[in-house]
Amino acid sequence: MTTTTSARRRTGSTAVAVLVAGTFFMELLDGTILATAAPAMGRDLGVDSAAIGIAITAYLVTLAVLIPVSGWLTDRVGSRTVFAAAIAVFTVASGLCALSTGLVDLTLWRILQGVGGALMVPVGRLVVLRSAGKDQLVTAIAILTWPALAAPIIAPFIGGVLVDTLSWHWIFLVNLPLGAIAFVAALVLVPQERAAQRVPFDWLGSLLACFGLGALVVMASLLALDTVPVVAVVVSGVVGAVCTWLAIRHFRRAPHPIMGLDAFRLETFRVSHAGGSLFRLAVSAVPFVLPLLFQDAWRWTALEAGSAVLFVFVGNLGIKPATTPLLRWFGYRPVIIVSAGIAALTVVAMAFLTPDTPLWLLAVLLVVSGAARSVGFTAYNTIAFADVEQADMTPANTLSSTLQQTAAGFGVAVAAVVIRAGAGLEGSGAYAVAFWVIAVLLVVALVEGVLMSRSAGDAIRPARRQRVRA
Repeated sequence: MTTTTSARRRTGSTAVAVLVAGTFFMELLDGTILATAAPAMGRDLGVDSAAIGIAITAYLVTLAVLIPVSGWLTDRVGSRTVFAAAIAVFTVASGLCALSTGLVDLTLWRILQGVGGALMVPVGRLVVLRSAGKDQLVTAIAILTWPALAAPIIAPFIGGVLVDTLSWHWIFLVNLPLGAIAFVAALVLVPQERAAQRVPFDWLGSLLACFGLGALVVMASLLALDTVPVVAVVVSGVVGAVCTWLAIRHFRRAPHPIMGLDAFRLETFRVSHAGGSLFRLAVSAVPFVLPLLFQDAWRWTALEAGSAVLFVFVGNLGIKPATTPLLRWFGYRPVIIVSAGIAALTVVAMAFLTPDTPLWLLAVLLVVSGAARSVGFTAYNTIAFADVEQADMTPANTLSSTLQQTAAGFGVAVAAVVIRAGAGLEGSGAYAVAFWVIAVLLVVALVEGVLMSRSAGDAIRPARRQRVRA
């Protein structure tokens, strides 16, 4: 491959990665921003603000149950067609959400929006993984990682600003111009790729996965409510566990499963989705706990709380240029160990925060925490595909997207359950307990990092001689 051809490929894969990252950001933002706008939406639609939770849950459940279908649909119809159509569906549904006059139609349009989001992000990431190549995989995944870091942090702030200065409708209307730009960019940048061999659709596996994942996400959403419906939680948990178990058995035996499990034989993929899932769960919980601590325990305003949490985003953004060089210089094992360790220490420190903590000290703590979560996210997301062959990329990407979506959803649920369990403690005691639990999850991820092979991820880590030449 000539230098010119290689440079063109790098430029093309980077452009596609930026496009997919932008659509990922839209999807994640709409998954989290509604919580901020719920009171205003409830008043306008004539329902209690807690009832808006059904629109949030409907969106998350739709994402979970349809992600497994994305890989098969891409191989059958074509990557550009599916990706562009998903952007169009998501954008149109956003406009319809803004036009909603009641909770029923809002929920229906949120389901349609979830359909677009469930196809948009996994398909986009699959295109990036196929086009990047091993030498550009680290950079491409680093670009794809920032929306998962940024959206949960800045969503409360953006939501508060839009609702206070304009109206709740604008949390959906902002997607219209962004979606239009992304649609045109997708038609220009994304290649049209299909599988060489057409395989039949796995109806049984798809149904089992949909019911299993959907029920588990419903259970997580119910656990996060202020008043937990115990019977509904138990029923959804049992249904989710049984269907997921049956789905796993089916996937191991089916000739063409909707989600292949072969990637778990690879250490790098296994680490990314075992300890990596705990890491994602833990860092997803922190942006949920911090605003509650600031508002409920410290009596800060929503704007003050949202502004303070932005320091985590500063850490995410500030460390981003160094993330890829760190992985290339030190390798995955040391980076995962150190990032999980620093993240755990910062979360432990959060347990000792008080209203009298100096703002500068709080800012430093949140910036360091954000930097650790940024590096860890990128390391786990990149190493997942280090040893996956191109022919196996579709099932591995589908499985990865499904597991990541489930882990992120359970992060908020775990934090909510712990805070509720410690409700009888004085002051900010319940939040301190939540931080300790989150820290324990990060320590478990750290231990797995210690046990992983020193050579893990070397397939996408340039040799030292190559790095010097660069």
